[in-house]
Amino acid sequence: MSIEAQKIRLLMELRRQGITDTNVLAALERIPRESFVAASFLDQAYDNIALPIGYNQTLSQPYIVAYMTEKLQVNDRMKVLEIGTGSGYQALVLAKLCRRLYTIERFKPLLEQAEKRFHDFRQTNITTHCGDGTLGWPKQAPFDRIMVTAAAVDVPPALADQLSVGGIMVLPIGEDTSAQWLIRVTRTEDGFDVEELEKVRFVPLLPGLPE
Repeated sequence: MSIEAQKIRLLMELRRQGITDTNVLAALERIPRESFVAASFLDQAYDNIALPIGYNQTLSQPYIVAYMTEKLQVNDRMKVLEIGTGSGYQALVLAKLCRRLYTIERFKPLLEQAEKRFHDFRQTNITTHCGDGTLGWPKQAPFDRIMVTAAAVDVPPALADQLSVGGIMVLPIGEDTSAQWLIRVTRTEDGFDVEELEKVRFVPLLPGLPE
């Protein structure tokens, strides 16, 4: 099956799974997922599964990428923060939809690979930083939207503080990978509204930088 046919098959599967946002689907269609996986996994690039990218990190399942992006409700006027750049795939999806994306990765080699991909795809509205994602990016706050692509034990206070009023954060919560939930946090004038979305499985969100 050709790459194009595999991509069409995946997009049809995502629609069957309930992804209806045409902008999200169009972003996924435009980004060549095969450019984000190791050569040994090329034949699985358009399978609806997570794939390893090194450093005990993963390229998220396409359904989860699409679902989290849809639930974040991004538009082209928004300033977005992503915690966990990883391969850069989710960052590129977000960058297609927002005005400006700020993305943080704790593993410098992964960030360098992602930066090269951003350059190769001429995506110029992404700003990167190697650092501790649990601290967010105070100098650029507040953010209209925040996406976290690793599981925290609870909502990191620094990230909640950096969300604008009316802003939305989507993140997985739970220390045990068998009991993680994706939640959506909306900041209101009075505090935060929290909504459970669905069960997920993510690598843990870790503080600090790797030694």
